[in-house]
Amino acid sequence: MLTGGITNRNLLVHVGAEQFVLRLAGKDTHLLNIDRRVEREATERAASLGISPDVVAFLEPEGYLVTRFVSGAEMAPDEFRTSARLDTICGALRAFHASGPLAGVFDCFRVPGQHRDAAMSRGVRIPAAYEQAAAYASEIEQAFYATPEPRVPCHNDLLSANFLADGDRVWLIDWEYAGMNDRYFDLGNLATNNDFDAGTETALLDAYFGAVTARRAARLALMKVMSDFREAMWGVVQQGISTLDFDYEAYASTHFDRLLRAASHPDYGRWLADAATPDPS
Repeated sequence: MLTGGITNRNLLVHVGAEQFVLRLAGKDTHLLNIDRRVEREATERAASLGISPDVVAFLEPEGYLVTRFVSGAEMAPDEFRTSARLDTICGALRAFHASGPLAGVFDCFRVPGQHRDAAMSRGVRIPAAYEQAAAYASEIEQAFYATPEPRVPCHNDLLSANFLADGDRVWLIDWEYAGMNDRYFDLGNLATNNDFDAGTETALLDAYFGAVTARRAARLALMKVMSDFREAMWGVVQQGISTLDFDYEAYASTHFDRLLRAASHPDYGRWLADAATPDPS
């Protein structure tokens, strides 16, 4: 058994001299907006780009995925702050974002509500913080839709555990939440899940876009709020479906607290205005 997962079980399988990872899908993970066929499509796409291990098999109807085992260690927080690592990660994200449509959709503005409905169907109490978070999400959605950008294929789950460093190479794994989304969700998700400071966020935008603008900085800041809203509601759903030994209630509470702090920032109103303003042509 490989450690680290909080949704599925992952087994290391030896076949002769070769090693593979067998992902055993968690119980009722469709309630987390996971489509195993889209996961396979995204993983194969990422492997073709050289940023994820090759897919060896896909077992139906279970939706179990088999990939080649790759060596590497989970990246430490400080590693994300180096320019070399940021350049590598942003290069991988840009390549995937530009790779063409995926069959699935991960709409970051719809997912928290979908998680609420799924949690309620399993009798889970919805935290009081949900309504305030949903109000912030509505404001953010309006700001983004004032000057919309095309949806792109996104990873949508850029936790440190999903990056494996092997020398100069970085593997990006776990594509089960992949789908068409706003590219800034990936960037905000990366930044907030890995505790980027202001300087690292600036470096992230520069590495990804080649320049930092008020609009880009604002959209990154606001998508950090949306990322935490999604993570919080993910933790709420898991309380009703998971059989793993993990404190999902505490996980949800941590992310609700962080998103409410971020949305209470004195610059929040300016972020909304800047996010809705087109970059100078």
